[in-house]
Amino acid sequence: MTWEPTSSTHPPLPPTTEDDRVSWLRLLRSSRVGPATFFRLMAEHGHAAAALDALPDVARAAGVDDYRACPAGVAQAELRAAQAIGARMICAGDPVYPPLLAQIPDAPPILWAMGDPAILSRPMLALVGARNASSLGTRMARNLARELAEAGFVIVSGLARGIDTAAHAATLGTGTLAVQAGGVDVLYPAENAALAHDIATTGLRLSEQPMGLVPQARHFPRRNRIISGLAQAVVVIEAAAKSGSLITARCALDQGREVMAVPGHPFDARSSGCNMLIRDGARLIRNAADVIEGLGDVSVTLPEKPHAAAAATRAPAPAAPPPDRRTLRETAALHGQILARLGPSPLAEDQLIRDLDSPAHQVAPALLALELEGRIQRQPGGLLARAAQP
Repeated sequence: MTWEPTSSTHPPLPPTTEDDRVSWLRLLRSSRVGPATFFRLMAEHGHAAAALDALPDVARAAGVDDYRACPAGVAQAELRAAQAIGARMICAGDPVYPPLLAQIPDAPPILWAMGDPAILSRPMLALVGARNASSLGTRMARNLARELAEAGFVIVSGLARGIDTAAHAATLGTGTLAVQAGGVDVLYPAENAALAHDIATTGLRLSEQPMGLVPQARHFPRRNRIISGLAQAVVVIEAAAKSGSLITARCALDQGREVMAVPGHPFDARSSGCNMLIRDGARLIRNAADVIEGLGDVSVTLPEKPHAAAAATRAPAPAAPPPDRRTLRETAALHGQILARLGPSPLAEDQLIRDLDSPAHQVAPALLALELEGRIQRQPGGLLARAAQP
């Protein structure tokens, strides 16, 4: 748990000396210091060394006695481990720090990079999906990734099995970016070790985690917000109804990114998440042309290929949905408004609807979705409360 998540809108100056880099690492690796707290302390104290000096007093004010910041030896060991494998430390404010990632509220103060950092200046698209991907889904991921890479995009994914692996492997020659949930030196899963080596040779691997950290379940949602934060849009190819890929899609919505999805058969559980996204307003994707069209005015175009030309002459897209149908982003916004108004103390449903100033027929489906997700609870007497999170 971190202290109050308030960050500065201006990134701090990146470290320029070895002592500065040690101080940045010490501050970020200190207990209870997450990205938002890191930036707040930097904004208040000007540089990492001063923030470290202030940490015990900040902790004491928050009710934590005998607080100790991360020891200098720990940060120095991490720097030595990075130097041993040729990893580069990229800090917020550095000219090569990814510009889109810098805009998200909880941007990583520090990224470890292995490979070509010039990739970070190019336009990016994220392709994510099921680990137990079908052969059809894998083929779709390969073809879509290859065509989008030929159009000038860097393909971002998470180096996982299935869709991620297919997307990375298809774009090794054009530059691909893998965001890792563990340390940048930890090759997970082990079966992708050769692929990870190739990515570091022709593309880029990134991680915000300390060197040597073996990824655990809690690290993957944090990794996912970096994947979506780097990209202009997130394309989901095969995802179950409660998959990590949908977490990436939610991160993308929160960050103002486009969300797109490849449809699948209704009987295939691996496609249920994608079909839900499309139902709720995500753009339906059949090929790279659909992705480019969904991005609107961009500086890259599809290469002239027979199949691309055919896509350009296809029948006009279906008419827009009726005006009263909410888009995916509008649905997410309504969910956020509902959760913001609910707490542990029960609130009458009709009062909530009045507070939202929205028609009941629009609020009711959102309440049902949040109830099914376990985020709100219904109580006797038409009362609603926000569910306690584990």
